[in-house]
Amino acid sequence: MRTTGRALLALLLGLLVGLLGACSTQEPQGVSEGVSSSQPQEEPAVPTGGDPVQTGLIAEQILDSDEGEIHYSYFLPEGYQADRQYPLMMVMPGYDMMWFGEASSGANLNWRGFRCWTELDEEMIVVSAQLTDWGERSARQAVALTEYFLAHFSVDPARVYAAGYSAGGETMSRAVSMRPDLYAACLHGASRWDGTFDPVAENGVAVYIFMAEHDEYYGSQRARDAYSGLYEAYRSAGWSQEQIDGMLQLEIPPDEYFNSRGIYNYHGGGNILFEDEGILSWILSHSKA
Repeated sequence: MRTTGRALLALLLGLLVGLLGACSTQEPQGVSEGVSSSQPQEEPAVPTGGDPVQTGLIAEQILDSDEGEIHYSYFLPEGYQADRQYPLMMVMPGYDMMWFGEASSGANLNWRGFRCWTELDEEMIVVSAQLTDWGERSARQAVALTEYFLAHFSVDPARVYAAGYSAGGETMSRAVSMRPDLYAACLHGASRWDGTFDPVAENGVAVYIFMAEHDEYYGSQRARDAYSGLYEAYRSAGWSQEQIDGMLQLEIPPDEYFNSRGIYNYHGGGNILFEDEGILSWILSHSKA
């Protein structure tokens, strides 16, 4: 019996040592190797002292802001330097490229409305977010993302631009109306103006409105209404006709404009506006005083 007791005691001690060893090597909960692509990524600040910075397309980032998580991608020109200031374009896509979970991540990366700005001769920073709605929350997120890039990248504050298509246009019309002090010009494509008018005119934000005559979703009257509202706001703010013509443009192409290019879906086909360098140049020609 004495021998059996010693054996049992040795067995119990062995088991205890084994358990303690296992506990000491167990990975703490919530810690894993690497960072999941669904977790917020820390953005590189403006490089100083010759520090290198990643340029080109930086895809599928997450900003953990006071307005919630913002899913976005951005482009830095190859020659990006901290001692220069670059124009900043904030461009938001339509409903089909918004955020619907991980399966939708990066859906906006090949969108012409994003890519066209990266291909211009002038070097600029381009940002496109995949937001979750086209109302007040998305507008606040667009503003928060704009402010983030102003704070962390070498941006010319006099040349910050907004552009939005369809649902993204609704978002950016609200964002520009909410913070007209931030933006020099806004490209409003195939959309409805959900923002107010007076702050836009009072802060001298230029607006280019583009809508197909027979847009299947919005109809061209919404574009005319937006132009009329902005026009009256400019007039009330004391702008002359000549000044307004330099700050406010309305383009409503007829069906033939699209049909001659093989386009018969007028709402989606309105994306052709991003192929028009004249429109893009008009936006970029404006700056804050």
